[in-house]
Amino acid sequence: MNLLEKYGIVPNNSKLYEMAFIHKSYGVNNDLDYNYERLEFLGDSILSMLVSEYLYKKYPNKGEGKLTKLRSNYVCEAALIYYSKILNLDKNIQVYSDEEMKISKNEVLSINADVFESILGAIYLDQGIEKTRNFLEKTVFQYIDRETIFFNDYKSRIKEYGDANEITIEYKLIEEFGYPHDKTFIMEIHVGGKKIGKGIGKSKKEAEQLAAQKAINKLNIN
Repeated sequence: MNLLEKYGIVPNNSKLYEMAFIHKSYGVNNDLDYNYERLEFLGDSILSMLVSEYLYKKYPNKGEGKLTKLRSNYVCEAALIYYSKILNLDKNIQVYSDEEMKISKNEVLSINADVFESILGAIYLDQGIEKTRNFLEKTVFQYIDRETIFFNDYKSRIKEYGDANEITIEYKLIEEFGYPHDKTFIMEIHVGGKKIGKGIGKSKKEAEQLAAQKAINKLNIN
């Protein structure tokens, strides 16, 4: 695999890297007893730990709250999708899809994010923590050094506004529609009891963030 060669990784167990690209749909339809989900679970924890360690050492004067916000920017789905695309991981993903079970664009992006974590889990199991840290130094930590922004937490910003002005911030689900695997949500934001705006997203959290962004713009909150 070109990716492994590029980062100086000589596999001890090639099966782990094969598994890291197998989506559940492909595994089921090809009678495989494995997919990337367990590796993704492991990789998620490893990514969080090593990014936390890097931020802890890089910013000795920042408190827990600011470090947590910084970490969320580099481990959020948008960041994972970006890392995955830069590494061309999507070219190796094995997904089953036919006319009856089409994979939506949103699901494709989510799978790309998953696979970055699963490949990280595979590297950790196969190579150990130091090789995993070295891989992240070349693929993730550079964006921390550049202070790249992947995610704006509009919900936190408007919550701070509400707390400072003793104004309630509430979100209400207005509508949800679509197939179970590809739902769309419409969330409304109320500031001080007044409807300010709404957001539409593929998850409630995404819709809430978009609603909060609209409220921030409408209320001219800097």
